[in-house]
Amino acid sequence: MHNTIDAHHHFWTAAPPGHPRQSAVHTVLDQNYGPEDLIGKMQSAGVDGTVLIQSRNEASENDRLSAYATYDFVRGVVAWLPLDHPEAAYRELDRLDPSKLCGVRHLVADDPLDWANRASSISLFRDIARRGLAWDIVAVTPMQVVNVLKLAAAVPELMIVIDHLARPPLGSKGREPWARQIKDLAQCPTIAVKVSVGINSLLEWPTWTNNELLPYIDWACLHFGPTRLMLASNWPVVLLRANYDAAWNGLVSTICQLLPAQQDQNFLRGETAQNWYHLHP
Repeated sequence: MHNTIDAHHHFWTAAPPGHPRQSAVHTVLDQNYGPEDLIGKMQSAGVDGTVLIQSRNEASENDRLSAYATYDFVRGVVAWLPLDHPEAAYRELDRLDPSKLCGVRHLVADDPLDWANRASSISLFRDIARRGLAWDIVAVTPMQVVNVLKLAAAVPELMIVIDHLARPPLGSKGREPWARQIKDLAQCPTIAVKVSVGINSLLEWPTWTNNELLPYIDWACLHFGPTRLMLASNWPVVLLRANYDAAWNGLVSTICQLLPAQQDQNFLRGETAQNWYHLHP
């Protein structure tokens, strides 16, 4: 039986005073978002389960994720690891709650990721792959893409997930260097992409418009195909431009337009996430 999976969302407690995430434009994000705030929305949208993603680079984040993972609809958890410091990453990896753990992530902003191809990092990523965990990364700059591809070649057993369509330039309505980077990333068979919109693209985008998203999703479909794409809401970050129902159903309708075959849609709506994250129904 097909399961519909939202492959990327967050829970958090409100940022404390002075937290860097706070600003006038982020007001909607500076409040608590927990399981009770999402479950009704996902049920209304026909979503069966989710993948919960870390949102802060700190060990206490993993303790919060472990508590949230007790909810049945949370099918997998992508936890935080200080991947740029392998010794610290091993310590945190051994401390992680293994229940529902399906991946790791470290927010990197525009860090070129030069550290990712050091010998110690390659050894760490091999161990991550041996544990059956994927690596989530928001790779957006040309140098980040180069280093992700180098690491993918060095550790071919590692499943890699590029978040948020690798930040398409929605506000500018341009394509490059984004289009070339998507094409380059697609050459690696162990890389998948989330069809979702990240915070930078949301802030550059005046309003949620399915028609404006369509050509970017179409380009990703052309190069990755349905078996390496997964739908994701990026809730509650997406609330900057759309509520859960509008965002999820907007993505679904766009996919149905681009990929009319039901099996193709099933991959994006859950099967790719199950395959990359080794999720259990």
